[in-house]
Amino acid sequence: MGLQVLAGDIGGTKTKLAVFQVSADGLHVTAEQVFESRAYPRFAELIEEFLEAHGCDLAAACLGVAGPVRDGRCATTNLPWEVDSGALAKLLGVYRAELLNDLQAMALGMLQLEAGEFVELNPGHLHREGNRAVIAAGTGCGEALLYWDGRGYHAIATEGGHGDFAPNSPEQDALLAFLRDQFGGHVSYERLLSGPGLYNIYRFLREREPGSESPEFAAGLEQGIDPGRLIGEFADQREDGLCRRALRLFASVYGAEAGNLALRGLAVGGIFVGGGIAPKVLRYLQEGGFLAAFCDKGRFGPLLKGISVKVATNPDVGLLGAAGRARQLALV
Repeated sequence: MGLQVLAGDIGGTKTKLAVFQVSADGLHVTAEQVFESRAYPRFAELIEEFLEAHGCDLAAACLGVAGPVRDGRCATTNLPWEVDSGALAKLLGVYRAELLNDLQAMALGMLQLEAGEFVELNPGHLHREGNRAVIAAGTGCGEALLYWDGRGYHAIATEGGHGDFAPNSPEQDALLAFLRDQFGGHVSYERLLSGPGLYNIYRFLREREPGSESPEFAAGLEQGIDPGRLIGEFADQREDGLCRRALRLFASVYGAEAGNLALRGLAVGGIFVGGGIAPKVLRYLQEGGFLAAFCDKGRFGPLLKGISVKVATNPDVGLLGAAGRARQLALV
């Protein structure tokens, strides 16, 4: 049957595992399954369930994990899991198993996507070779770099999403003060650029505008519907003003931090925007607030105006990056 590899995208909300057949023309999925991450106290239980349902003979494995990876181990940021590459290899019966930071895997996956799987936010960009970077808001906020050595790219993991939020307007000054009251002295970008972060922005605006929340929205919250999902639905389907203002402020903060990342990595080759939120709120990212904040970097504004900013629409980009690395491990 040829070589088979396991790839995974391990997130705070969902975990997706897939078996890929390695062939001369690429990788082909032979089995896949999505899990609710929080339903499993230990990651090993999830792996065991997958193996029981999809018995397979594997040559290697690679997982993108949401958290810092050190010496083949990761304590996941938004889950109570300890994931260890050695224990994973033993459980799977493979010689090589590797953990990547989830954004490192996503960065590798971005290089595999076709042009039609992106939406460009900066049509006036210049075409340049050079470093690239990835920012992704989802359950959390992840960032990674793609270092260009003149011949190819090397994905570098970061925990940049946990850097300090820097406000850029009087309104954002007040937002920072609001979040400090909620979370203490340190307020990271993840407190804004994530599903929970979008709701934090909404709560801030609601507090500033008493009586602005619709009764229907409040009823949805009481029913336990995900607040981020509610904000998107009410903004688009009900033209809810408070939800729309929350999304526009979210887009502005997102653009500003994407610009910060471009400067930190000198990512003249382009910025990729990944994660589950961006495709769902694409309309608000395209309105102009995102790009204006991205380019609002003083003397470096002209540099930012020439950088491509692409939203990835393929939800499995992290899985693809992990699968590509697993293929390399299998062929060593």
